[in-house]
Formats: sequence, C-alpha cells, structure tokens
Amino acid sequence: MNAFYHSKYAFGRTRPPKKKSSTYKVIKYILLIIVLLLAGAGYYIYQAMFSPNTWTPGDEPVSLYVEPGNTFDEVTKKMYSQGLIVNRHTFEWLAERKDYPSNVKVGHYLVKEGMTNNELLNKLQAGLQTPVNVVFHNIHTLSDLSEDISNQLVFDSSDLMEKLTDTSYLSQMGFDTTTVKAMFIPNTYELYWTASPDKFMKRMKKEYEKFWNEERRKKAEEIDFTPFEVSILASIIEKETNKNDEKDTIAGVYINRLERGYRLQADPTLKYALDDFSIRRVLDRHKNIDSPYNTYKYGGLPPGPICLPSIASLEAVLNYVDHNYYYFVAKADFSGYHSFSRNYNEHINKAKKYQRKLNQKKIYN
Repeated sequence: MNAFYHSKYAFGRTRPPKKKSSTYKVIKYILLIIVLLLAGAGYYIYQAMFSPNTWTPGDEPVSLYVEPGNTFDEVTKKMYSQGLIVNRHTFEWLAERKDYPSNVKVGHYLVKEGMTNNELLNKLQAGLQTPVNVVFHNIHTLSDLSEDISNQLVFDSSDLMEKLTDTSYLSQMGFDTTTVKAMFIPNTYELYWTASPDKFMKRMKKEYEKFWNEERRKKAEEIDFTPFEVSILASIIEKETNKNDEKDTIAGVYINRLERGYRLQADPTLKYALDDFSIRRVLDRHKNIDSPYNTYKYGGLPPGPICLPSIASLEAVLNYVDHNYYYFVAKADFSGYHSFSRNYNEHINKAKKYQRKLNQKKIYN
C-alpha cells in the first residue's frame, strides 16, 4: 500500500511540470515569431528609408523638373522612365507614409547616384531646388529675350514681356522701353527654375549695377559716353565681328567717326532696321530705309542697342584702341577679320576686292 501511494504520488507530481513546459514552448515560439516579424518589418522600413535606391547614368546627377500641376504619378513616371528609382515599391511606400503625394512642389531637383528614398523625398517635399544656369546671348529684341528666358525658366514668355513693356515698372528700375535692353548683360546666371519674371528682372538689375562699377563708369565718362551709349555702340560692334581680338580696333574706328561728325554707316544697323540679320551683302537699296536705326541716313548713335552686346564688346568700347583709322571692311579671305583704312580711297580699293570675292562666291544678297 505504501508502494501504491508512492506510485500515485509520484505520478501526480510529474504531470503538472509537463503541462508548464509545453505552454512555455508555445509562448516562446509565438514570441519568437513576433520578434522575427518585427525584425523583418523593421528591416523593411530601414531598407525603404535608408538604403541607396537611385541610379543615374555614369553616376552623373540627373535633372528632374516638377512642373506646375504635376501629380505624384506624373513625377514618378518621369523618374521611372529614366530608370532613376531602383526599387519602386519601397519608394512609393515611403512616399505614402510621408504624405508626399499631397505635397508635390514645383521645381528643378538633382537626383544623384545612391540617394536613399528618405533623402530624395525630403528634398522633393521641402522644395529644396538646385538652381539652373540661365544663359542668353545673340538677342536682338525684347520679344526674343522673353522667348529665350521663358524656355529656361518656368514662367510664360508673355509674363516677362509684360514686365519689359510696363513703363511704370521699368521707371522704378531706372529704365524705359528703349533703354531696358542695356540692362541685360549676356552671361551665365544661376537662378531657381521657379523664379518669377519680377525676380528675374531684379536679378538682372543687380548684375547690371555690379558690371557698371565705379571704374567702368569712369571710363565711359572719359569718352563722354553714358553706360547706355556704351551699350548702343557695343551692340553694333557685336554684330560687326565675332573676333574679340579686333573689337577694340573697330570701336576706335566708330569713336573716330563720331568725333569727326561722320555718320557711322554701320551695316548691322540696316539689318536691324530691316529686321533681317540673314542679309550677307548690304546693297544700296537697303540704305534707303527710313529708320532712326539707319546710320547711313542719320548721324550719331541709333536710339538704342540693336542686340544685347557681350561683355567683350562692352569692354572693347571702354578700352578702345586710339588710332587713325576711319574705315574698315571684311577681309577678302573670309577669315572673319577686317582690313582698316585711314582714308576713303584706301577703303574703296579694299572694299572692291572684297566685293569681287563675293561675286565669285555668288553671294548677291
């Protein structure tokens, strides 16, 4: 009986521990699964946020332009079409979590090799733009300028043209519709792609003031020119030659003619008056046009610049070569350079030589 009692006792003592051990294992497995799931979710979130997820050709930055009215789908389409996003799912997942689809901002952004989703989305969502290079040259009219700049910045050409023809607005900046072309110094400027016409104009005024420093203004005064008049003469030189190393000599010719009271007789002013810079050979019939820009008919400088002169042309006027030349004509070798003469007879002989070459090449207009 003692044995039976001990047997039952022993049996009763061993059953509960087995139940505890089994429950403990189940709980342990459940906890392990939860930890693994959390670890997996954490790893996914970390990967989605902080792993490199952009690719660019040749490791070079790629410009992304988010235009007015673009939706999130349109922005992603632009990036996907260029293969910029490696894992689209993680990018879209994080974008939704950061609420970027509701906060798309217009601008120019640089996508760089190896950016994380978090980096790229923070840049796009905060509107952290990279400036663009705005370049302009060989501009003849305000309309040309408006068109050229609107192709480089987000605004419409008509919006800039409105500023360029607003007499009240221009007056506040110290210009009018005739003189405002002189405000634009051709160069490369960094501006935000989303800059407004007003910001563009104010930036150009700032650059104008920077260019026309005390030293340059003093040089203009020494030749009895205003900065505006320097721009007018420089614009003629700009269209006469693309050879910077002879611009100061040509400037000297025109200044000599102005001082003697000669008419400038500059062919580019006729082309401007005729609104046709494709003319390769100026003829007598071209000289009959009745325009204040016809420097064969009217003395002195024309009313305004015939183009936006380059810095090289502006500097050529300010630092012109003091010589005794009063005439020049293109060289007959078509090198782009000119022959200079002190008197009319010498000039005519050189001009006839050039004209014969034009005839040989059958250039008649």
